[in-house]
This record gives sequence, structure tokens and C-alpha cells, in this order.
Amino acid sequence: MPRAVTLIRSASLSDVAEYAYAATAPAEARLIFLAGACPLNRDGSTAAIGDFAGQAAKAVENLRTALADAGAELEDVVSTRVLVASQRQEDLVTAWGVVRDRFGGHDVPSTLMGVTVLGYKDQLVEVEAVAAVIDS
Repeated sequence: MPRAVTLIRSASLSDVAEYAYAATAPAEARLIFLAGACPLNRDGSTAAIGDFAGQAAKAVENLRTALADAGAELEDVVSTRVLVASQRQEDLVTAWGVVRDRFGGHDVPSTLMGVTVLGYKDQLVEVEAVAAVIDS
């Protein structure tokens, strides 16, 4: 299946960022807007309580499942927003490291945000995404 997403890197901006600065999808692509993937187990309990890395891993795992159910995979993601319930930059960096590693070479444009609280009890991380696919 051909990929719809094209990542754009800018030589005019800092190369410190661990993601592409922009991405495009052609007009004929089907866009998939995913709700924030939470670190929830199938029974609704929060996974990896107190563990930013563990919750990030579970959130990406759940994101993969939602993508698959929509006919897509991580390589079809156009952008992400990673929310971390912490005021400590090191906690944000920990969560981001897991998300970045799970996406591998598909380093989509991303926003990393510290927030005061997330929706589920003991939740520390949430990963929101937009994907694009070309149906054959």
C-alpha cells in the first residue's frame, strides 16, 4: 500500500528537534483523527501507575490498536500531540523518549506538552494523533 504521508524537514530551522517540522498528505488521502490514546488496560484500569515511560509505552500500544482498527499503522501518522501530567521537564522527556523510539524513523511533527491533570485516575500520559491513508 502506498504511503500518504510525506515528512518535511527544514534546513532553515534548528536540527535539534527529534522530529520533522511538517508533514503533508495528498487531497485523496483519508484522514483519521484519533482520540488521545490513554495508558488503559483492556479492563479499563490504568497501566503502569506512577511510571511515565510505562504509561507512554501503553499509550502508544493502544494508539497502534486504534490505528489498526481504522486501517492504518504508525507509519501513516501525520502528527502527534503528547500530553504529560507533570511540571517536571525530565518527566516530559522520559515520556517523549518512549514515543519517539516507538515511531522510529517515522519522526512525525509532534508537540510535547506538560499539563496539570489528565482524564483517568493515575493517568500521566496521553498520545493524540492524526493519520492519513490512501485506500486502494
